[in-house]
Amino acid sequence: MQIAEDVLGPEAKLAMEDAVRGHEGRPGALLGILERVQQADPHRYLSLAALQFIAEKTGVAPAQVFSAATFFALFNLTPQGDNVICVCRGTACHTRSSRDLLERLCLDLGLAVDDVHALSDADKLSLTTKDRRFTIRTVACFGQCALAPVVEINHQILSHVNERTLQREVKALTQGRP
Repeated sequence: MQIAEDVLGPEAKLAMEDAVRGHEGRPGALLGILERVQQADPHRYLSLAALQFIAEKTGVAPAQVFSAATFFALFNLTPQGDNVICVCRGTACHTRSSRDLLERLCLDLGLAVDDVHALSDADKLSLTTKDRRFTIRTVACFGQCALAPVVEINHQILSHVNERTLQREVKALTQGRP
């Protein structure tokens, strides 16, 4: 319990208390609270201290709060980059070379060779560049199979993506263009 008090600043605590108050008594309140707290974090993630603080303020068991945060893919337990690129690894995308796109993307962004080799065995991947400009993630399926391979960049779906398209999009982001 004391950990949350030591790690969280007053602004973070206030934002979390507001999130708890804003969802009090609503069905599914915990998920709404977690979502709002994550959105308020500058790195769009839920720290262990934040999860503990939420448990204290809601009266929900810490294990249940952690369980919800780890079960749903939309929650992040590690700091995210300024830009999030998500590559679909579903069957249709895989057969249309999404793994090659993922490997090329990681190499282009300077992620470690060991990280890139881990891609072959990873069902769910989340890697962030050292400068925190990019987080690369994978999903099992976007449900956009007719548009394969599919990549999501900052919540915008791109279809029929090839290496050149992906490199152009990343270059635009590195140059500060949306």
